[in-house]
Amino acid sequence: MTKPIFVLNGPNLNMLGVRKPEVYGTTTLRDIEHSVRSHAEKLGLGIEFMQSNHEGDLVDAIQRARSEASAIVINPAAFTHYSIAIHDALEAAELPVVEIHLSNVHQREEFRHRSFVSLQAETVIAGAGAFGYIMALDYLAQR
Repeated sequence: MTKPIFVLNGPNLNMLGVRKPEVYGTTTLRDIEHSVRSHAEKLGLGIEFMQSNHEGDLVDAIQRARSEASAIVINPAAFTHYSIAIHDALEAAELPVVEIHLSNVHQREEFRHRSFVSLQAETVIAGAGAFGYIMALDYLAQR
């Protein structure tokens, strides 16, 4: 059996569906998890899905992924723009990484244009909404 893909979600993503629906849509993180699991099953992929508002929890998950996962899909949310800890953990994981964002961060505030995660990602998917997660799985399945 191949190792699962870790799908990691950063701060405030637990508020999807109620926080700024005009930017992030009305789909909840639970909805996203359901569609990710369903699509992964069709592709024959295992998934470990988690969300945390705490940087250290995500670092711990990334470190665990090094030995337990085949790849990482990460929506680091606000940690994108300042977390050197997540950058360093992704570098140490030595796994394929897909960075995703629901919104097109390049059309938003200037501070959102910088990503420390992108420096470790093979590819970045931004602005595709919840479908970005499916695109990430398809990318990894084709890789």
